[in-house]
Amino acid sequence: MSQAPTDVEKVAVVTGAASGFGAALARRFTEAGMRVVVLDRDEHGAETEAAALRGLGQEAVGWAADVTDGDSLARSAAATREAYGRCDVLCANAGVLQVGALDRLTDDDWRWALDVNLLGVVRTVRAFLPLLRETPGDRHVVITASVSGLVTNPRLGAYAASKAAVMSYGETLRLELAPERIGVTLLLPAAMATGIVENSAAARPSDLSGWLALDEDWQVMAETDPHQSELLSADAATEHLLAQILADEPYAITHGKTRLAWAERTTALSAAFERMERARGTRP
Repeated sequence: MSQAPTDVEKVAVVTGAASGFGAALARRFTEAGMRVVVLDRDEHGAETEAAALRGLGQEAVGWAADVTDGDSLARSAAATREAYGRCDVLCANAGVLQVGALDRLTDDDWRWALDVNLLGVVRTVRAFLPLLRETPGDRHVVITASVSGLVTNPRLGAYAASKAAVMSYGETLRLELAPERIGVTLLLPAAMATGIVENSAAARPSDLSGWLALDEDWQVMAETDPHQSELLSADAATEHLLAQILADEPYAITHGKTRLAWAERTTALSAAFERMERARGTRP
């Protein structure tokens, strides 16, 4: 990676970092000379990933943290303060995939998706924001949303709704933290080979019914994929993200082909504005 090393005293905290996109983000921070706190509900996975990062020559620790448990995140923030006394970059990355036709999803299915994907982000930021505020210099909150928050397809409704809510939360957080010079960047990845399906199935609470996705769901999703099946590795998806985070860009997109579907949406929205203006006889 061409990114110049940063101050070795800086600390990055990443949730959902035992594997996949979160682990790739943690590696990027390590390569930039930061110390990294790997947080994940899978304690063994977090410790294993931290050991791999230490093999790259930088300090890293792996701790258990569950984003559905505010006390768990508070303990992680306290441990980070005790170990390092600072948090320069907070990555609220943990998330789960909820697949299924909308008429099959129960209230509990919706609650789970929102509890992890939306409230998990809210809890993570709430737990670590005091430490971010205590840290001198440039500070950044990084939130993993999804291009599904912009453009969805059948059978991903609950997941897309949770990520659209995450986007609104992150955009508002950016406005509110700007006076404190704490940046907020929303990451918008698309399809990646990360094991998210298996991890989401494993994370599903035992009191919910089994994994809902049917063979038909995967077929429908493949046939209606607005991202045109552009599958990247997590390493490839994160290759250019660090520079955008440190530059405090509001959005960072990992996949290119989603732009076509996004253009269709913006065209349709523009047409709605034009219809309104014609009906009211007004122009902006």
